[in-house]
Amino acid sequence: MTGAPVQQPVRVLVVDDDFRVAGIHAAFVDRTEGFAVVGSAQNAATALDEARRLAPDLVLMDIYLPDGSGLDAMRSLLELPQPPHVIVISAARELEAVRSAMQLGAIHYLVKPFGYEALAERLESYRRLRNRLEHLDAAPEQADVDELFQLLRTVPTATARPPKGHSAPTLALVLETVQSGGEPMSAAEVAEQVGVSRVTAQRYLSYLERHGVLALQLRYGTSGRPENLYRVREH
Repeated sequence: MTGAPVQQPVRVLVVDDDFRVAGIHAAFVDRTEGFAVVGSAQNAATALDEARRLAPDLVLMDIYLPDGSGLDAMRSLLELPQPPHVIVISAARELEAVRSAMQLGAIHYLVKPFGYEALAERLESYRRLRNRLEHLDAAPEQADVDELFQLLRTVPTATARPPKGHSAPTLALVLETVQSGGEPMSAAEVAEQVGVSRVTAQRYLSYLERHGVLALQLRYGTSGRPENLYRVREH
């Protein structure tokens, strides 16, 4: 008996001028069921080269890039034989940037900084849209078209942004420190390398652990309470 075909994950290219922030976004994507990061880029030229080479299904596109605008990169993506869908992720709040992104076909626009839930909601809405498109007839009815646009809607949550007191650059630096450490690290070790207090490091580590980016393990000594250690979660 033949089972149902295994559904392939949505292949995502992450584009951000800050490699640490790109690492955070990539970790968020990999944390989300049904998605897999296939590449990353820190500038427009590399983003286009990687899009041609990898043929991703979805691109997370920053707007402020060192060699040009992510909006211009989106225009070039539209010229590919199979253009990927795009979710804009940017600190750009200007109405003109939002309008241009919409005109270029962006399916969502996320303003930095944002938390895992905000991105996960938009990824999930895209996954639903993608699945529905695969099962529609070549000439859908109006009700089917209405359903497609409805699938892209999300419901805002209270945790769509990092909690008060968390900054995106520090969050990225904490994750980079743990990633580059090789071995599980304690809050004190992270604090020393990042240049923040142990309490601050612990707050960021706990946030990343709650959102599935880091894994927690305990180190037991000869006496006293065990020490919390953090490592990048394997996906």
